[in-house]
This record gives sequence, structure tokens and C-alpha cells, in this order.
Amino acid sequence: MIALSLAEIAAVVGGQTHDIPDPSVQVTGPVVRDSREVVPGTLFAAFVGERVDGHDFAQAVVEAGAVAVLASRPVGVPAIVVEDVQTALGALARHVVRRLGATLVALTGSAGKTSTKDLIAQVLQSKAPTVFTPGSLNNEIGLPLTALSATEETRFLVLEMGARGIGHIRYLTDLTPPRIGLVLNVGTAHIGEFGGREQIARAKGELVEALPEDGAAILNADDPLVRAMASRTKAKVVLFGESAEADVRAENVRLTDSGQPAFRLHTPSGASDVTMRLYGEHHVSNALAAAAVAHELGLSAEEIATALSEAGSLSRWRMEVTERPDGVTIVNDAYNANPESMRAALRALAAMGKGRRTWAVLGKMAELGDEALAEHDAVGRLAVRLNVSKLVAVGGIEASWLQLGAYNEGSWGEESVHVSDAQAAVDLLRSELRPGDVVLVKASRSVGLESVAQALVETGAEGEVAAR
Repeated sequence: MIALSLAEIAAVVGGQTHDIPDPSVQVTGPVVRDSREVVPGTLFAAFVGERVDGHDFAQAVVEAGAVAVLASRPVGVPAIVVEDVQTALGALARHVVRRLGATLVALTGSAGKTSTKDLIAQVLQSKAPTVFTPGSLNNEIGLPLTALSATEETRFLVLEMGARGIGHIRYLTDLTPPRIGLVLNVGTAHIGEFGGREQIARAKGELVEALPEDGAAILNADDPLVRAMASRTKAKVVLFGESAEADVRAENVRLTDSGQPAFRLHTPSGASDVTMRLYGEHHVSNALAAAAVAHELGLSAEEIATALSEAGSLSRWRMEVTERPDGVTIVNDAYNANPESMRAALRALAAMGKGRRTWAVLGKMAELGDEALAEHDAVGRLAVRLNVSKLVAVGGIEASWLQLGAYNEGSWGEESVHVSDAQAAVDLLRSELRPGDVVLVKASRSVGLESVAQALVETGAEGEVAAR
């Protein structure tokens, strides 16, 4: 964070200082909520969770080097006491962002936010110091913590914004007002909470409504609900996509033999070829979104193409590919799942597995409301149409819907199986995998299927040790 004294912070957040001998002492390190992340100069934000109360760690974090605690009650060590820690954290982030000289880029969408944010960050880092959301910490706590990690040297601040209802993104843009706002897509993620895609579009469009006149709204030309958001902003509109009308577009899109996308990138300033290190054709749209942001910030087509071709995955369990010594390929995409991302992952599996045996280990897609049965059925059917060799549906009723969709699609359904839990899936795969097989593991985060992928990777490592 930019250096601020405890007295300055207390004034910004409307707090009272307690047990602080010298209010002029500065916070020079990060603001954190996890006591394990404390380093000298830290400000520790004490949140009260369902299982853990951050105030209980006050003494330990100060002993570890924290300058003070942002707390909702006195804790016997230097503290700034406020009525609500989350509100105070947001106020501090708003103050710091307004003092920074950085350009703030915000993005949202139903699918692909984290992967696209990682691409934007890597492209912009090639030009100037960039701070960006770690993982998918995109809510009312994670976003201000990310903003507060920026320093005087930061030139670009890239923030992912999530929403579970109307007004959520409006709140986040008030804390960290963006100059560039990117909307990727409007899908069915969290549709059970929102009540329909139109409501999702209303919520996501709050981002472009927050942009200033000298800002830029980067919109997906291939998504009608996103493209319609152009009428909701006073900022410049830049379209990306495969549409001929897009300002930033892709031509000659294809997949390499290993399933990695390649295409000709066209921008208003020129064109250049891209071959990505990531897996799956869905990353083309993510790359175009990142390219549109980068072009708006002054990078040439050649600079953007080079950075996109060198970019990797920065976040865990998102199309994370591991090649085992025995020739089995594990694709861990188990961080989260919705119908759009599930279809994209299956298509990537089909492309990666040409001429090989493919396995789709799939679980529940959460928060789909009344659409849950139809969407799980449709994913099971798609696995059949893509000629995935075997579907392993893991879990309860939603998994049975996945298997039923596959079975009803045709005789291939005999190659689908429903198992009760992650361990049962691991046991099945350990007994049946052969060298050369490709395994995709994907479900909503709550299912915890990353344990399946990790177990399969460890099985391969054990086999290598045994072979030696």
C-alpha cells in the first residue's frame, strides 16, 4: 500500500485510535485479513467469520510485525476501531485509489473472468508495473484488499468484479472507480439467484454505467446482451469478438494438435499472429478481450500478440494441464463450473484428445435454480456428441442428471457411470486409466473435485518413483 500514517487512516475510515503510542507511525506493508500473511509494516483487518474471529489474532499479528489492527472493538494492541471493518476497508481502498496515478481496469462476466483478468495482467505487465486481483478474490472484501496492494509505482490496476445480485457491481465501482470497463458475457452462472439472464445483464451492466466520459467500455460483440450495454454508458465503446463488426477481432481461428488456440489478431492499429499456451478455443474470446483493453491503453498489435502468446495460467485449477510420466494427461479445471464453462471445457477435452481415449469427470453445477435439470442433462448429451470416451458423473442428484443426459443421447450412454463421491471416482480411474488417456475434472467449487485431479497426478508421480 502507499504509505499512510495511522492517524491518516483513522481519519479516512472514521475510526478511533486505541493503544497507539505514536499515531504518526506509518503502514508501509500490505493490508491483509489472514494472519499468516502478516509482514513488517502490515495493517491487519480483523473480520469476524463463521468459525474464526480475526480479533483473536491481534496480539500475534502485532508480534509478527503488523503496525496495527483495523478492528470493531479494542484488542489490547495498537488498533483503529471502527463500527464496521468491511465498510472501513472499502473507504480506505477508495481513498488510496484516488491518490494513485494508476489506470484502473475493471472486468466482469458470467464466465471467464479470472482467466481473462490473468491475460490482461500479463499483457499490461509487459508495458508497466501492474497490480491485479489474485485468483478470484472479486467481492466486497477481496477487491479492496487488492486495490490496497497497489503502490506509487503501479501504473495499471486490474480488478475482477463479481456479483450475486443487483447493486453489487455498483458498490464495487464506487469503491474503485474504473476508467476502462470490460464485460465478457452474460450466461447462466448464478441464474438461480438472479432469476434470469436479463437480470444478470442488468447487474453486469452496472460496470459500464460507472465509466467516465473519457473512459472506455469494452464489450463482447458476439453476445447480444453485452452488446446492448453500449446504450448504458457515456464512455467510448470498443467491441471485441469474432464478428466482422468488432474493433478487435480474430480471424483464421484454429486449434493446434495439442488443443491450444491460434488465430490472426486484428486491431485498429494493425494485425499479428497469436498462438496461445492455454488450452481450449474459449480462450480466443478471453484473449480478444485482453487485446481490446491493451490496445486502448496504447499497446501495438505486435506487442499484444507477443504477450498473449507468452501468457500462461496464473490461477490454480483452471485448465491446469499435467502430463504424467506414464503418458496420462490430467486437466484440472475444478475451480468452478457453469453451463458455459462446462461446454467450453468439454470442447477443449475433445480437441486435446484427438486419437486418444478421453474421460470427463464431472460434478454438480451450482446455483442454477429451475434450470438445473435441463442444464445438467444438456452437458451429459454434449459429452456424447463430442465423442468423449467415458463420462464419470460424481455426486448426488445433479450427477445422475448428467449421466441420464448421456444415456438418453444414444448407445454411448453405456460408457457413462455415476459414482457417489470423489474417492469412488479416484478408485475407478486408478483401475481403468491407460497410458495416453486424457482426463478432464470439472465441477462447481463446492463439490471439491480438485481432490480427484490431485490424486491422479500423485498416482502418476508414485508410478514414476516405483519405475525408478
